[in-house]
Order: sequence, then C-alpha cells, then structure tokens
Amino acid sequence: MSKNKYLLLISSLGVLLLLVAAAVQENFLREWRRVQASGRNEEGSIAVQLRQIVNPGLKTSDRCVSCHVTMAPGESTVTGSKLLTAHKPVVHDPSEWGCTVCHAGQGQATDRADAHGDVHFWPDPMIEPRFSQAGCGSCHAPLGVPEEERLSLARNTFARLDCYACHKVDGRGGMIRPDGGGMEGPDLSRVGINNYDRDWYAKHLQQHQQATQGPWRNSFAAVNDQDRALLADYLATTMAAPKLIEAKAVFNSTGCLGCHKVSGVGGDEGMDLTREGEKDPGQINFAHLAGGHTVENWMAEHFRSPVSIVVGSQMPSLGLSDREVDLLTMYMRSLRRKDLPASFTPKDRVRAVRFGEREFAGDGATLFGTFCTGCHGGNGVGRRSPGMPSFPAIASPDLLGRVSDDFLTENITKGRPGRRMPAWGELTGGLKPEEIGKIVAYLRELGVPYQPDSKPARWIKADPEQGKKLFASICSGCHGAQGQGIEGPALSNKVLLATATDSYFVQTIGQGRRGTAMLGFLEPHPARPTLSQAEIESIVAFLRTWERGKK
Repeated sequence: MSKNKYLLLISSLGVLLLLVAAAVQENFLREWRRVQASGRNEEGSIAVQLRQIVNPGLKTSDRCVSCHVTMAPGESTVTGSKLLTAHKPVVHDPSEWGCTVCHAGQGQATDRADAHGDVHFWPDPMIEPRFSQAGCGSCHAPLGVPEEERLSLARNTFARLDCYACHKVDGRGGMIRPDGGGMEGPDLSRVGINNYDRDWYAKHLQQHQQATQGPWRNSFAAVNDQDRALLADYLATTMAAPKLIEAKAVFNSTGCLGCHKVSGVGGDEGMDLTREGEKDPGQINFAHLAGGHTVENWMAEHFRSPVSIVVGSQMPSLGLSDREVDLLTMYMRSLRRKDLPASFTPKDRVRAVRFGEREFAGDGATLFGTFCTGCHGGNGVGRRSPGMPSFPAIASPDLLGRVSDDFLTENITKGRPGRRMPAWGELTGGLKPEEIGKIVAYLRELGVPYQPDSKPARWIKADPEQGKKLFASICSGCHGAQGQGIEGPALSNKVLLATATDSYFVQTIGQGRRGTAMLGFLEPHPARPTLSQAEIESIVAFLRTWERGKK
C-alpha cells in the first residue's frame, strides 16, 4: 500500500513539473515573447502580447506580427532584434493586408517552423524570401510581358532616353537636377496596372516645343516610332515587381507554353501550370532530389534536368543557366490564384481571366519565344534532348528558302498529326491567326526569303514502285517504314504532304538539311549510296502515294 502511495506521489509531482514547464515555456520562453521583450519605441519597452492582423475582406488572420512587430498597425517605429526590422516600402501596407496573402505560410501559427510552413502537413509553405516578389502572383496577372531580350531593350530604352530625369520607377529617378534638367514628375512604378495616358507623347512633344528652358526643354526630345513601341512595352510591365517581370520574360523566352497551359493559353502536352505555385510539398516525390526538400529546390532541379527528377519525363533539357533557373522558379511560384472578393481583384487579373487578354506581348519574337523555343530552340536552331527525337531547326535557310509563307502558316495552324507539333490554329487556347502571321514574319527575319521555282506544286511523273524500294532501303531507318518518323520527321504526315511542293522534297533529298542528320543524296558519301535526280523523283512519287491513301 505504501508503495502505491509513493508511486502516486511521484507521478503527481511529475505531472506538476510538466505543467509548470509548459506554463514557463508558453508564458516566458516562446520565441515571439523574447523578440517582443527586446522591442523599444519612443516610450520605452513595448507590451509583450499576442499580436495579429485581421482582414475580413481577404478572409485572412495573420499572427506573423507577433514576431515581426514593426509590420503591425501603429508599430512601425519599434526597434530591437533583427526580426523587428521594418518592411521595405511596398505598394500594399502589410499592416492592412497581412503577410500570408503575399508570402504564404501558416498565418495563425506562432512558432517559426509552423508559421513558415516548414512542417510536413502544411500544404502552402512560405515562399523563400529571395523569391518574395512571386507573391504578387496571388492576385496579379502581369500582362503584355515581352521575351527577355525585348524586355531588356525596352528597359534600356527608357534609361537611354533619360525618362528617369522626371519619372520615378521602383525608387529610381524623378529628381530635380542642378542644371535644371529634371523634375519630380509622376511615379510610373505601377502604370502597367493602373494605366496611363496613351496620348502622352503628343502632349510631351507640345510641352517641349513650347518650353524655352528647364526640364521640358533640356530633358525631353522627339522619340521615333521604334523607341515609342519599346517604351510602351516597358510601361506595360511596370507593377512595382521588376524581378517578377524579369522572371516572366524568361518564361516567355523558353517556349513553355508550347506544352503547358497558363490561364487557359498554351499546349496540352504537359500539365496545366496555372496554379503551379500552390504545389503541395506533401504531394511531391522528393526521392530523386539532392538537397533540401523544398518546393523551390524541386522546381529548380526539375528545370536543370527534368528526367532525373521525374522519371520518364518528356520535357526536353533546356540547357538553362543558374540565373534562368532561379527566375523560372520564381515565376512558377508566382502562379497562384487566390480567390478574391470583387473589390480586391486587381485590373490586370480581371483583364486576363475575364476578358482573355494575353499575358505576353504580341510581337513575333515574344510569340516564338513563348510557344516555339521549347522544342525548336532559341532563334529556331532546333533542339536535341537525350532519349527524344530531335526537334527540327525551323529557321534553317535550307528550310525557309524552300517553303512559302503559306506553307509555314498552314503547318503552324494545322500542326503535324502524330507528332508533338499541335495544331496551333485549331487548339483551344492556341494561337490567333494574326499571331501565327507574326511568327511567320519573325521566322523570315531569322532566315532567308522564299526562293520559288517556275514549276507547279505537283510536277513529278516518276515511278512510285522504284521509289518505294529506294525508300525502304535508304530512308526508312530515319523516317520509319511507314513514314511515321523516328529520328527524322514523319513524311506520311498529311499536313506536310498537302503543303509541300514536289520541288521542296526534291531539293531537300538532293541537297540535305544543314545542321541535321539529313545529308544531300546528290553528293557522294562513303557511308550511303548516292542517288540520281531520277531516283530522287521516284522517291517523291512514292511519298505522294501516302497523300492519296495508298501504300
């Protein structure tokens, strides 16, 4: 009996000690309490208490300010530990909007790991601080972003024309100069969202012509049409998040929409990326990932080597630099779609989602970069990726010199059935006719003009039976026994056969295609037979039997 009493006494003391330890931990040792204990304002120490920001309109309740006190309403002057550093100036006041709407994480938690979402069960971990501008994608959908080279040119044009003399963008510019060459004009940091006066140039030019001195005379001059177009591209992208725009420009340069959709636009080969930034780490397979098991690290390594992260992936290796990988990772994390009340929905998202406005610029280089470079390579030089058929160099002079604009337009519009080239003019979320026209014009800029001959489209009268034997022995190794394509392209493709002329086939077989495995068969070669003109024509006659549905 005495032993039981002692056991009960000891267990009671143990429980009491646990309760005391829990009370001490909760009321004295919690990290947010230690942080607040170091805080000082004009009156001295600040009150140590649980703090939170509640925004009923956004349906958010964030306790992040229990540590980051300076982001709480009315406490921006508090100083103390590093965690009490004030938020950098941003468009939306953190004390009104809270933290998780932009940064993600678990807003109601008060422990660091829980609040940042670094726990196995939380589906939306905090965006890494270096990618913080990706949070803008929770609400915004930047529109009209050009490909990377054009964006750089547009930004440089804004600087070259000294627009910073009078206008501030992202904290730079808009200052009075000693020589009277500048002034504090309107801040343009957000005009890509808020819009601006489209007649600005005529009004600026009139002010310049009327002025005799000062910034209107000294800092402004006539601007040519090309530079004005670049300025329009630049202004369309200003939303106080320059790094995010740069990331989206890289996305619009790597051809991702050739396989993936974003906001209903793009291809059907890959998964829809519209909400890729909300990827749940609990649903990701980290088995083949070296390094930290974070969403950002998984995305980055997947861009570097898709097949090593996702076994059997059909995504080609894009040969990206570390900078491009970082920017694409940021853009992927920005693909978020927070459900917002109408009063909080920004104009750019309304224009993109409800009115179908494009999120990429409409010039040929951007359209090609957005839809085509993933397969056909930058500047149309083609792409080879291990384990996949090579993608053709569509800017090759050997191709462009032999095909008309109508050929290119038809092949882009109707695609190549049986291959990865979709029918962009017929695909839901594909390309508009005027966009296809701009891509064709851009290809002509990259290559050479069409060099037609005087012969009709169908002029060959050769023996298809002879051609069948030659095709089986010489061509089928690359193009397939039924012309279905292996290493070389599919030749039994109905779109190709309908649009290609006999001269195109004859010239391609006879002279080859530089930069590919297709060498000219009119030229002697030690590894394969040389064909005569008549034999080449017989092969083309055989190809035409597929067009008529024969074998």
